Amino acid sequence: MFIERESDVAAIKRLLQTFPVAAILGARQCGKTTLAKQFSFDHYFDLGNPRDLARLDNPQLALERLRRLITIDEIQRAPELFSLIRYLVDTHKKQQYLILGSASRDLIKQSSESLAGRIGYYYLGGFSIRDIWSKNIGCLWARGSYPLAYLAATEAASQLWRENYIATFLERDIPQLGIQIPARTLHRFWVMLGHYHGQILNYAELGRSFGISDMSIRKYVDILEGTFMIRVLQPWYQNTKKRLVKRPKIYLRDSGLFHSLMSIESEDQLFHHPKLGASWEGFALEGVSRTIERSNRPLYFWKTHEGAEVDLFWQKGGKNHGIEFKFMDAPKRTKSMLAAVADLDLHHLWIVYPGSETYALEDRITVLPLKEVMNEQVMFAGNSAD
Repeated sequence: MFIERESDVAAIKRLLQTFPVAAILGARQCGKTTLAKQFSFDHYFDLGNPRDLARLDNPQLALERLRRLITIDEIQRAPELFSLIRYLVDTHKKQQYLILGSASRDLIKQSSESLAGRIGYYYLGGFSIRDIWSKNIGCLWARGSYPLAYLAATEAASQLWRENYIATFLERDIPQLGIQIPARTLHRFWVMLGHYHGQILNYAELGRSFGISDMSIRKYVDILEGTFMIRVLQPWYQNTKKRLVKRPKIYLRDSGLFHSLMSIESEDQLFHHPKLGASWEGFALEGVSRTIERSNRPLYFWKTHEGAEVDLFWQKGGKNHGIEFKFMDAPKRTKSMLAAVADLDLHHLWIVYPGSETYALEDRITVLPLKEVMNEQVMFAGNSAD
């Protein structure tokens, strides 16, 4: 089954209309190659393929004669190409490049240093709620967003794929990035992070639990964040008399991998698991975050020691916006919601939940079904009317 990813295609087209080089960044097997092949079949190089690597033994001779769009997959394997690409796009105006990579932080640093002003970035996740709009959101939540996990013939096949994905990521992908950490150690750490999913991250506490230093914990977190496995959400600070939580929150970005790490093997097991609420919150947060991030807005959370909180906070157009995620049948107005609207001067607060009805709790507080989130893209971009 082929699932159209219209919003991703449109976003990449906009980048290619603006920059001579566009980069698609995302975790391995999230669909980067399939998406890129919708743009270019003429000149495609996969640096994971020994034959294509051989074609680029003399990269300038191989590339400078080409015209139109040139796609280079697994670009992190040959970062030395960035300076050559800069020269080629400056001197060959009929060339454009679409580059694909699986490691974010180092790849951005390497490419931005060489291609400053010439490159635009697009962060690709797996399938989004929009992609499977008319299909089963529950299946997307249980299996996760990786195409091969979501499209597997059975739950057992999906679980087997995810288990092998985790093993391959730890045993092959991490060492290929030059990171020398034993796979078993990082796997144990990843599982432990799963127990903090949706919670405030205390590096010292985690270090004591794992028996290693704070610095090692931060290093492991950076690795998993930089390879798109986890999302570290920073707290929002503002001048206020209230005591604010100042440590970050952590989420595993893919719900299917989270379930595998927690040994949850079916939807039935998920609905009887103590992490049910945290799982749904992370799934919903990731889906909504991908919509907001397309407008390049930094995302935060806000939480006071008195208990008031906003799961997602961002700014646009001089206004503050917030989202709370509630795994319940019919969210009601709470003191926490009213405090968040007042203390943060929110233009609007949306309460996203798994139900089917949209309704208002206050002038600036609206309950919204998760399945309707993509219908509210203009609102989430911060363009709602006063």
